[in-house]
Amino acid sequence: MTKRSRSITSKLYPFALIALLLAIWSGISYFGVLPGYMLPSPWAVARAFVKDFGLLMDHARISLWESFLGLFCSTALAFVLAVLMDRFLFLHRSVYPLLVLTQTVPSIAIAPLLVLWFGYGLTPKVLLIVIVCFFPTVIGLLSGFAAVDRDVIRLFTSMGASKWQILWQVKIPSALPHFFSGFRIAASYSIVGAVVAEWLGGEGGLGVYMTRVRKSYAFDKMFAVIFLVSIISLLLLKLVGWAEKKAMPYNQKQKS
Repeated sequence: MTKRSRSITSKLYPFALIALLLAIWSGISYFGVLPGYMLPSPWAVARAFVKDFGLLMDHARISLWESFLGLFCSTALAFVLAVLMDRFLFLHRSVYPLLVLTQTVPSIAIAPLLVLWFGYGLTPKVLLIVIVCFFPTVIGLLSGFAAVDRDVIRLFTSMGASKWQILWQVKIPSALPHFFSGFRIAASYSIVGAVVAEWLGGEGGLGVYMTRVRKSYAFDKMFAVIFLVSIISLLLLKLVGWAEKKAMPYNQKQKS
């Protein structure tokens, strides 16, 4: 009973902080500290969200499709590269610095080049999401492979197991916690990457909607999009947490 009450109390802290921030925001708007066109009130943002709810959902479907496609491609690519880098030491030594180097270039700087090379269709958006989501996933897998108990590998080798059997039966199950740690970050980045890619053009998506309302100075609608992107990111994190529980039920039992 004590653990349950502590758990409920710990979950109340974020809601209390959010309520405090909303109260401060409402006070700033009510007393005119900042003009309404610069910082619309929470109620104006809520009205804009409700008024354009159908339109926002149409654009959100496009952004979600792009983020899911990019996340799937980045995960598949990360898995293949992580296995090859773990298998071949020279590949690990040569590719790993390049992976780190890719993270020093801002995604907003890469996006115009992708549009220049591939146009305004789906391809540059998916590629940008892959670039954004690839690094945390592959690093998580590599960390998981490196953390495998070497005695277990020696035991499997002494029993005649091949390298692929060791990979599927030892390394991948052991690397799952590290993989989901990186995948959680990648999932939250995917929707942000889709919005950033859509800023540069397209026929639909939350980034396109945000660009249009910004040009018309409808900042209440811009804030509505920002909150919607945050909500989608939180839902994606919850979805990854659910997938982690399904993939590693034994890990949940150990935690409890």
